[in-house]
Amino acid sequence: MARAALIAALLMATPTAAAESDCAQGAYRLSDGGVIDVAAASEGALRWRGLDGASGELKRDGDHWAGTTGWTGRPDGLTVRFDCAAKTMQFGERKGQQIAFETRETSFTSHGTQLVGRLVMPPGDGPVPIVVLLHGAEFSSARDSNSLQRMLPAAGIGAFVYDKRGTGASGDKYTQVFSLLADDAVAALAETRRMAGARGTRFGFQGPSQGGWIAPLAATRTQVDFLIVSFGLAVSVADEDREAIAFQMGLKGYGPDVIAKAQEIGAAATRVFESVVAGETIEGIDELDSVRTRYRNAPWYKDVHGNFTHVILDMTAEEIRAKAPAYAFGTPVHYDPMPTLRAVRVPQLWALGGQDIDAPAGETARRIKGLIAAGQPITLAVFPKAEHGMTEFETAPDGSRVSTRFTPGYFRLLIDYARGAPLASAYGDAEITRPAAKK
Repeated sequence: MARAALIAALLMATPTAAAESDCAQGAYRLSDGGVIDVAAASEGALRWRGLDGASGELKRDGDHWAGTTGWTGRPDGLTVRFDCAAKTMQFGERKGQQIAFETRETSFTSHGTQLVGRLVMPPGDGPVPIVVLLHGAEFSSARDSNSLQRMLPAAGIGAFVYDKRGTGASGDKYTQVFSLLADDAVAALAETRRMAGARGTRFGFQGPSQGGWIAPLAATRTQVDFLIVSFGLAVSVADEDREAIAFQMGLKGYGPDVIAKAQEIGAAATRVFESVVAGETIEGIDELDSVRTRYRNAPWYKDVHGNFTHVILDMTAEEIRAKAPAYAFGTPVHYDPMPTLRAVRVPQLWALGGQDIDAPAGETARRIKGLIAAGQPITLAVFPKAEHGMTEFETAPDGSRVSTRFTPGYFRLLIDYARGAPLASAYGDAEITRPAAKK
């Protein structure tokens, strides 16, 4: 939005609309038993999510909120009204009552840094399982953005959410040092146990994306009952980029010869990236310049993306050196997660997207199946139509993707696994590999 239009929109916004946007946020039990979570979205909009995976955006339209499908911006005909005083909503033809959770804010310390968290418990005083929600690589406050902090309690499961160091209200600087973040997760679990008291019956970590490296590390450093990894990886950061280049180029129709050349570029970018994130003297720029010069005019060059290669690819040597300090996150580029995964003994759930172009599932699924065959108590679910974030999507003529919904069965799978109950025979169209039968 242009700056002038943004200022005009702010001036035209009424205090009533802003207040309704704030008070509307929460989880609602619908008249038919379904659950809808409503959270803040961009520029005063709201986003709703259902446990079945359906999702859309809501924008103010006179005396109601009008819906659009997924993230497409296409009107879907949904009309929603909120009654803040009664804590109710009219969601199309269905009525909903906001669920009154027991919510407590807290702060705790890890390695001398104060971290800020929140425990959200289902109504009542009975014992429940509790999930400690970890993070991906995002810079935003998880307390503001992670909808699982309400969706899990709506299903009878407690949730502890916290701002990782360097984000939201937590202290210190942003980092991607996996070992340090794993220790933070251990501290978060200890605080969860303290706050939950007798209501906590079993405790687990859920690690999305980058959290898929951190959660297993944390599980080897504390007593935990289960572990969930969502769209994470059992390969290194460097291999993630290499596999992403191959998968993305394959989707665009390129053959093995072009993919091999694209991965040459990725390998050169990785050497530069490794020194950048380590905060060290930049190495490999001459090699990167050489391979860029060799392939720059090739028709496929514009399609080389990867996970981090694209960040560096369009920068000049001078730009890389100038911008390097902003990327010195300490990312362990060659961290091998397999020794840690072999050391984890508690039950694990791995939920992956078969169309994930950021963290391709192929090699990770193969490795997890190997651990299952070796006798580890792991359940693997690959949702064939899902991409990163477990959303399904439409593909535009230019190849870009627009998410339409969360893949069916994903939220239900997380809920059932956290409960510790026997899993259903099917979750959407997920291809499920279950733990080997004990002899």
